[in-house]
Order: sequence, then C-alpha cells, then structure tokens
Amino acid sequence: MSFSSPASLLEVDLRPDRPPVLQVDPPADPAGWAAGHRQALRAQVTEHGALLVRGLGVRDKEQVRAVFAALTDDLMTEREAFAPRTPYGDGLYSSTAWPDNQPMCMHHELSYAQRVPGLMLFACLTAPDEGGATGVADAEEVLRALPAELRERFEREGWLLTRSYNDEIGASLAESFGSDDRETVENYCRAHGIDFSWRPDGTLRTRQRRPAVVRHPVTGRPCWFNQIAFLNQWTLAPEVREYLVDEYGEDGLPFNTRFGDGGEIGEDVVELLNTVYERHTRREPWQAGDLMLVDNIRTAHSREPFTGEREVLVALAEPCVPAERRAQEGERR
Repeated sequence: MSFSSPASLLEVDLRPDRPPVLQVDPPADPAGWAAGHRQALRAQVTEHGALLVRGLGVRDKEQVRAVFAALTDDLMTEREAFAPRTPYGDGLYSSTAWPDNQPMCMHHELSYAQRVPGLMLFACLTAPDEGGATGVADAEEVLRALPAELRERFEREGWLLTRSYNDEIGASLAESFGSDDRETVENYCRAHGIDFSWRPDGTLRTRQRRPAVVRHPVTGRPCWFNQIAFLNQWTLAPEVREYLVDEYGEDGLPFNTRFGDGGEIGEDVVELLNTVYERHTRREPWQAGDLMLVDNIRTAHSREPFTGEREVLVALAEPCVPAERRAQEGERR
C-alpha cells in the first residue's frame, strides 16, 4: 500500500499495552496537516482499529472542529444518548456527562441504535491530573476470548436494552430524541425498531433488541459489538445501584440490559464480560493537544475515573447500518 504522505507518518509506535501512537511535530495548521494526511491516518485506523496522534497541538474548539471536518465528510447528530453531552454545533460535542469518580466501562458508541457511527473522533484540550484515559479494546479479540456457550447464546438471541426516561437520571427525552413532543418521539421509535409505552406519570419506557455480534463492513470479520455490560445494572457501583432500585424499582431503572429472549443477565456474566474487556484493554494517558481516531465497530472504548479538570471533545461520524441490524428489521416486518 502506498501513501502520498511522508514515510515517517507510518512510524507508529506499537506496544501491547497502549493504542498505536503516532508522534508528530506540532504543525502550524493542525487542520491543514490533518487534511494532507487523511488517507494515511485512516489507513492506520483500518489496520489497527485505533490511532492516537500526539503532538498535533489542538488548543480550542474551533481548531478541533476544523481537524474533525478534515478527517471525515460525514459527522453525525447524536440521537438516543444515554447520558447528556453539551453540543457545540456541526457535530462537535463534549464528552458524555458522567461522574468523575465512576468509570465508563467498555462499549461501542450507540451500538443499540439503528444507525451507528463507524468512526469516533476524540480530541483532548485539557488533560486530567490523574486517570481519565480513553481505553480501547479490540472487539474481534474480545469475541474470541468469550466462553463459547455464552458467545453462541448472544449470537443467537442478541441483547435487549430497556430504558426508563425521567427528569433526574440520564438523558432527557429532548436530549435523546431531539424533541420531547410525544408524537415526534413515537414516530422516531416506530421508525427505528423501538418498542415503547407511556407510564401513567407521563414518563417513557422503551425496549429494543439488537444483535450482539456484527460483521465489520470492511473486513467482514465478526466483532463483539454492544453495550451489554456497560448499561447493565450490575456494572453500576453498588451504592448507585441500590439508590436507583430503591428510587425507581428494578423495572424502572434508567437503563438495563437482558438476553435477547428477555432473560436476566446475572452479575456473574457482567463480571466476566468486564474481566475479558480489562484483559484486552490498551490505555495511554491523555496529553493536551492529543487526537484519537477509533473504529467504532472494530474497537470498544472506555473512560477511566479521573481527578482534576478534563476536557475531551467528541464527534460521531460515518453512520452505517450493520447487515445484522438490517436482517433484524426484515424479521420485524
């Protein structure tokens, strides 16, 4: 494979415990540099699943916006968020609002949606004092590492996400659907394969079954692609889970996951999934000015607890509908 970019661009530092890192000399124009090296950068993401570019030196939102636009032509508007973000316009967002002292466990962004981002873009403006890395894990390797019986059940049944929207925990209706108008929300749910019901107090409950394993649209290789562990009640800190169950009941949790046939996913299964993820996690502490590109199908990502200020900007890009998702929609019809 040949590239028009300098050969030095391909000198990516590969270590087993961290994502591939490309060290560059700070360019005068980060967006111009990104545009000129777009082909080579994207090739590295295709090969490795993720790439951290260090030394780019992005300093503010406008620079990040320009760099992201230089790397992809198809930024997404987020829908069905499970927690709020601050939108900055043109597909640029803050990282998800989540307690600093709680981890965001490994997941694939919007893996429960009909249209999923094929690419995630991250840029660090302020690095935390400690922690806060965006870890990555190869979804092909994770799938191979799972016990055969469990893997086969999820391949056969898929997984079920249940959500209960309220005004206190998680994203609001407007943040998730772009509107809190009932008819608009219902039309969205019908169009995107989401079962819904309104409770007497006016709040919304939804259920959506999704494939747990999908084939990568480029390589065709199967990937463990879901948020089964992250959005399950047993991944929550014990005190948080107890509070939510006391406040809303197990059927009213803001989000929870089940086997595709509706069966409960036990704490042991969630612990196993998170243990497998941890064995395959690669992490590198953020530095201000860093850029990270992540293939959202091939690679799961996480956010570790941190102290101090942390500002990481995010974009979701290149939406696609996995073939397994299209087949599932055909079954519904």
